[in-house]
Amino acid sequence: MKVLVIGGGAREHALCRSLSLDPDVTSLHCAPGNAGIAEVAELHPVDALDGAAVSDLAVSIGADFVIVGPEAPLVAGVADAVRARGIDCFGPSAEAAQLEGSKAFAKEIMAGAGVPTARSYVCTTAEQIDVALDAFGAPYVVKDDGLAAGKGVVVTDDLATARAHALACDRVVIEEFLDGPEVSLFAVTDGVTVVPLQPAQDFKRALDADEGPNTGGMGAYSPLPWADPKLVDEVERTVLQPTVDELRRRGTPFAGLLYAGLAMTSRGVRVIEFNARFGDPETQVVLARLKTPLAGLLRAAATGRLSEVEPLRWSEGAAVTVVIASYNYPDTPRTGDPITGLADVVEQDEHAYVLHAGTRIDDEGRVVSAGGRVLSVTATGSDLAKARERAYRAVARVGLDGSHHRTDIAAKAAGTGQS
Repeated sequence: MKVLVIGGGAREHALCRSLSLDPDVTSLHCAPGNAGIAEVAELHPVDALDGAAVSDLAVSIGADFVIVGPEAPLVAGVADAVRARGIDCFGPSAEAAQLEGSKAFAKEIMAGAGVPTARSYVCTTAEQIDVALDAFGAPYVVKDDGLAAGKGVVVTDDLATARAHALACDRVVIEEFLDGPEVSLFAVTDGVTVVPLQPAQDFKRALDADEGPNTGGMGAYSPLPWADPKLVDEVERTVLQPTVDELRRRGTPFAGLLYAGLAMTSRGVRVIEFNARFGDPETQVVLARLKTPLAGLLRAAATGRLSEVEPLRWSEGAAVTVVIASYNYPDTPRTGDPITGLADVVEQDEHAYVLHAGTRIDDEGRVVSAGGRVLSVTATGSDLAKARERAYRAVARVGLDGSHHRTDIAAKAAGTGQS
């Protein structure tokens, strides 16, 4: 099949890498893509938020199947526009994507489905904000209701910081703090059947030891040796299937990738948030371990045939991703810096590779930084310790002036069996 992937980050590079290895994919395209994706797919310029432009592109290249990667195009209805042209598309409708586009809507769905989550208030005035902050106390959890590229959440003990963030949002969700380690669990669904993938853990804070500001994610690993072996079954039963059933009951069936951000609290599993697409950087480690061909799985979800798919196959090893970020990220990042050593990574270790996020080719033909999170260095191994060792060895081969990365991705899980 001829496949078109929409997006240009490391998530899309991970998707394209897996698709490029799929024997059912005869032609692979990506729009707009990035410097790394260009090595495995033909790139096309497009405004990813413009449904008409994306669907026109899909028709012009004769795409059989379109995969929409990022959340903003999904909320903008790009998947709807593609389907309206008679082309299979993986990604929920604009209405169903409000599960990520509005945290208030997600809370409403969870309440209707009986899904365990944090108690919360939806606030639009300063008075409501003050009541909510006082009700829950510190640590304060304040979430912009809309899309914020993974940086709309503030968790702080400082009341002034929490209040300032809340006041800067048009509508805000303030909720109780959930203790315990966090887990990301993806599920592919056609709106009826739910097929969970393997869990992963990501690292949102910019600095080691979970210090510094929230980011879009600085690294991830999978599997989780410390997690209950029954976790995936439990989350499918109590979270994923009820949510899909509730959305279908409301007349807004969700077909695509349902991402549950979970907290393993002292009172049991609680949903922190839902996303309507593959997460970044968790996708990088989950797909590194998936042995089932990706294209057939996603197209079955897009065409209502997921119940016909055989059980997923996974490698028994582990995967670790370390994100290399630009100088000054997550504030305004510096861009345009040359990146060196990319070829050395693969040449030195067949188990490590680099997925591009914010990169481009400059006028001199060099790969340069073009965003905050620039690269996802990913490695696999027989266990987390080996995968982690290979990932950091590969990170050391990459040169990017002023860049920074966390040095503790998967360290505790690899060393002690704890998160």
